Amino acid sequence: MSSPVPGHVEFVHRSWPADPAQLTVIRHELAGWLAPLSLTDDETADVVLAVDEAAANAVRHAYGPDESGAVELTLWTEAADAEGPATLCIEVVDHGHWQPPVDQPTEGGRGIPLMSTMSESVLIHYDERGSRVLLRHRIPDAA
Repeated sequence: MSSPVPGHVEFVHRSWPADPAQLTVIRHELAGWLAPLSLTDDETADVVLAVDEAAANAVRHAYGPDESGAVELTLWTEAADAEGPATLCIEVVDHGHWQPPVDQPTEGGRGIPLMSTMSESVLIHYDERGSRVLLRHRIPDAA
């Protein structure tokens, strides 16, 4: 990861096994990636919580009980311009097919509404290749 400008992260990409034990690792690593962005503790917590929900959905719903898979995170920033403030973008991707969890097949999820509350915008796309969740957050002016 390079960060030539304070408050800016060019691009980070990482993949983890789709295993509930990896969610703690993902949260910890994400918090480190966010450090150069000068977010408040509350803003960092919101970002980490939103990403954790998206990653947890991928772990719980993308792959069957006998199927291995991966959860990918890509993080980048978009500079401020005349159109608006600088933005943090995080994409969470799986390559599975949505299915209810085996242990609680009728459980109603709160993950998507929570992501929407914690993020400026949430875009979700799913097709035969898997699911993609794009979370966007404003970045405070680093100047």
